[in-house]
Amino acid sequence: MSKEQAAELAGILRQGRLDLNADVVSLRAAFNQIMSYVPVAEDVVQRPISVGGVDAIEVTIRDVEAARVILYMHGGVYVIGSASTSIPLVSELARRAQAKVVTLDYRLAPEHPFPAAIEDTKAAYRALLDSGHEPEGIALAGDSAGGGLAVAALLALKEAGVPLPSCAYLMSPYADLTLSGDTLEAKEPLDVTLTPDGLRLRVEDYTGDVDPANALISPIFGDLHDLPPLLIQVGSNEILLSDAVRLAGRAAADDVPVTLEVTPGVPHVFQGFAAALEEADQALNRAAAFMKERATARAVPTT
Repeated sequence: MSKEQAAELAGILRQGRLDLNADVVSLRAAFNQIMSYVPVAEDVVQRPISVGGVDAIEVTIRDVEAARVILYMHGGVYVIGSASTSIPLVSELARRAQAKVVTLDYRLAPEHPFPAAIEDTKAAYRALLDSGHEPEGIALAGDSAGGGLAVAALLALKEAGVPLPSCAYLMSPYADLTLSGDTLEAKEPLDVTLTPDGLRLRVEDYTGDVDPANALISPIFGDLHDLPPLLIQVGSNEILLSDAVRLAGRAAADDVPVTLEVTPGVPHVFQGFAAALEEADQALNRAAAFMKERATARAVPTT
């Protein structure tokens, strides 16, 4: 990405930045309108489904055999976003990973605070297993709050003794709702998407009366032992950079295979700009290769 491209993209994102001070109804409407302008390729097939009692959209690519399943959790500070708004990004994952993506409409706060989103993710994952999918053929993925939710769901599934998926792919994970990361303030002048004040305003919508340091809310404080391999991607200009770095460090300390990729100069969830950014295109290609490799590796019987 050239300096000119970076400046142009930053200008667009700053102009379209959401006002997290707005009431929830207005905030959701504004986000949905922004995402409605993002094009989706004509060969993307969308099918509304229910998985484990949770509404979702199954996303596939026409004439592409899907050998794997990706269970996807969208971002949006647990308050905004939907399965529908995730389609442009998850369709790129489906195409590159040759996978079927099930993107969840997990319940949103403040109407449904913690642990509703985790319970929905657990229910959907169990339903995939019950329908005959092997855990080795399933990957979890998510962006921003959805990335944090993916790790929290892994912890909850581990606690429940449920066989875990092959891997998890996390884009700019929001993994610390105590908001104690040092880049929250240090990167604020560079982040064209999120602000510390905006995040602070929405934390209690999700946590309610629960301590945000709870590991199922902020998985950087959890015991990550025995989790499957993680791929974490983040941009260097994000206020959530320290969430990604500390999550990777915690995973490494807990003997979890983890790959952390920090891409210079790109915005929050930069993978959503794959049509315009070479860095995003390459990041999604690496993520697809990671998920294919892990599914193959976990599918090999042990002797």
